[in-house]
Amino acid sequence: MTQQTKTKLSPRQDTSLEISVVVPVCDEEGNVSPLIEEIATAFPDTDRVEIIYVDDGSRDSTPAVLKDCQSKHKNLRVLTHAQRSGQSRAIRTGVLAARGRLICVLDGDGQNNPADLPRLVAIFNAALAEGEAIGMVMGEREKRQDSGFRRFISRVANACNRALLNHTAKDVGCGLKVVAGPVFKQLPYFDHMHRFMPALISREGFSVRYERVTHRARDRGQSKYGTLERALAGLVDLFGVYWLVKRSKRPDVQEEVPHGVDR
Repeated sequence: MTQQTKTKLSPRQDTSLEISVVVPVCDEEGNVSPLIEEIATAFPDTDRVEIIYVDDGSRDSTPAVLKDCQSKHKNLRVLTHAQRSGQSRAIRTGVLAARGRLICVLDGDGQNNPADLPRLVAIFNAALAEGEAIGMVMGEREKRQDSGFRRFISRVANACNRALLNHTAKDVGCGLKVVAGPVFKQLPYFDHMHRFMPALISREGFSVRYERVTHRARDRGQSKYGTLERALAGLVDLFGVYWLVKRSKRPDVQEEVPHGVDR
């Protein structure tokens, strides 16, 4: 029987790391290795970038494939849920363990293109250099490679989301995001929260930018989340987030510094 060493996850931010790429997966044995290779190509500087895969209770050979990939990619970290806990929880696990200044998130099914991430990172850094209180750059999928029914449900969900939460996001379901690490970690957690990121980040007083990204057809495996099931759950969550946003207050905080004290 193979023994595994268990370690406690550290919330510490490693200032030597620029980027943490977080990828949640569940039963994605065919997509793991090709996607990791693409991420490594997009971010070749292994001293400044870490790749974090969160295996959400896979029952296929995903764990074995990840272990094999670790022997080839020294900056690959693998976190495992003993039982399936859902995509939001898997993202949360990866984010809390991340050590990078910026956190890049993408889906593990291969439909998001990692080659888009450096462009989103550049947009984030440019906004930051201009003095903008930027919290996130989020992708908006061009020419979605999904079924007509899924695209229809997505359009309805996006319209409701924009109308009720007062933001301009056209594609809240896009898994491709670049978020400031400290901002991501201070967001309130709940199941499916990754679908309400624009409203949650705006609630904390940070800006959100959007950028068109490519979208690819799923070549391997099957979706683990039903379209109608997600839509119904999202509708309930939408009203919860609306309440959360309306109940929030952002005070103008100023610090009084005594005379003669240099801070």
